[in-house]
This record gives sequence, structure tokens and C-alpha cells, in this order.
Amino acid sequence: MSDILTPVLVDGEPLPVETATISVLDIGFQRGYGCFEAMRAYNGTVFRLEQHLDRLRSSAKALEIPLPADPELASWSASAAKLAGGDSVVRVFVSGGVDLTKPGMGSTTVVFAEAVPTGPGVLTVEPRPAPWHPDGQRSELTGVKSLSYGPNLAASLASQRAGYDDALLIGRSGTVLEGPTFSIGWLVGRKLFTPSLDLGILASITRAAALEIARAVSVDIEEGRFPLDAVLGADEVFAMSTVKEVMPVTSVGSAGFSEGSVTADLAAAFTTLVEAEVG
Repeated sequence: MSDILTPVLVDGEPLPVETATISVLDIGFQRGYGCFEAMRAYNGTVFRLEQHLDRLRSSAKALEIPLPADPELASWSASAAKLAGGDSVVRVFVSGGVDLTKPGMGSTTVVFAEAVPTGPGVLTVEPRPAPWHPDGQRSELTGVKSLSYGPNLAASLASQRAGYDDALLIGRSGTVLEGPTFSIGWLVGRKLFTPSLDLGILASITRAAALEIARAVSVDIEEGRFPLDAVLGADEVFAMSTVKEVMPVTSVGSAGFSEGSVTADLAAAFTTLVEAEVG
């Protein structure tokens, strides 16, 4: 059964999920060429909608895909959240179009809201090599939230087969990067460590909000390049994402961690921030 809560907007036209399609000729389907956003809505309102759309515009610009007008994107996203009501995840997908030589030609924009996944509220992760990740090197896709998520999904599935909830991606240099769909942070006392954006990790909206609230609750922050041992020696570990918000990580490989008080403070402060912004 589909978790989609609303009609699917295909270029603004509402369609039942069963009939919402894009062309088999689209390079989004054929090559994974396109971009997307996932936004959390609370009580029918998207949290930090403009920041998400800014990132979508940046992704589309890097891929040379023209987007619908800003008011349309904002309206479609807000409408999906309102129709879903309560809490939901609003997803926006922009395909590459039907011409390999002209990105955006015949591009399709798809918007819908789906139910927020339920789970135990904690995460276990397996360190897993990610040789495809930029790991500090720049490419045409650096900073792009691209449809080409195959390697990330494969890493998640491999870690799930190994008995974990998800993967923790490790770069060719041995540097801790991010999860397939989340940012990672860890605490030593009341100091927060997290990989820096210059590694080519996603500029997560939730990560940015978490760093804001960390400063507000007097948690020091260090962004940089860290080996896996830095995580394994931490007092607390947590994930940050649209779906997970600020979520404790209770194991990294064979190393176990408690659901610590500082992570709880950050999660509570994140909830307060959301309430202040969306009501």
C-alpha cells in the first residue's frame, strides 16, 4: 500500500498516484539525471520551505535544468503539505527531460506528500566504504541533491542485510562522511563534531538547524575531517535529517552508545525551533 497521502502533482496537475507518470524517454528515468528535495511538514506547514527550494534551485542550476517559477514550486509544495495535514514528508522530483543534449527539455516536476516513516526513534549504523563519494574532491555533482542515489541505496541495503538500520559512509581517505540519507554528528562532553561541507556531503537543512540550536544551548562545534576512530571514541552519536530530525545513534558497527543527555537536549531544542517557526 502506498504511503502517499495526497494526489500527485505532475507539473502542477493533480493525478491519482496510479496514473502519475513520466516518459520512459526521460533521462531522469534512464540515467538518474535530475534533482529532488525532501521537506518535513508539521501541522500542514513545510519547515524551512525557502531553504529547501534554494537548495533545489542550486541543484537544478548545476545540472542546467530549468525549474518552474519560484511561486509555482512554493505553491505546489505548500499545497501538498496542507492537503496531507498533520505531519508529512513533502517530496519534489525534477527530471532531466527527454533530450540527452539539452537538459531540461521536456522536464517533469513531481510533487507529493507521504506519511512520515515510523520507527524505534534510534539508529544503528555500519561503517561502509563509499568509493563513489567525492570525499573532498569536486565534480559536476558536488553539492547536488541528485536523483542518482543508487550507490547510497545499495549501501543502505547492504548494511540492513548485515543487521543494521543503515550505513555510515567512509571515504577513500578513511574520513567519516555522512549516512546515505542523513548527516552525522557526535559529542565529546558538550562539544559537537561533524564532517565539514567541503567534503562534498549534502548541505542538509536539518544539519544547519541542528548547528544553530547547538550554539543556542551552549554546545561548542567543530566541523572538519575526522577518521572513524573519532566517532568510535565519542560519548554520544546522532543522525540529522528531514525524516529523522535529531536521532540518537546507539551503535556504530560493534561500538555501542547510550542515548545521551546532550543529544536529548538538541532534539528537544530542535522541536522547540520547529514549533516557533511553523506553529
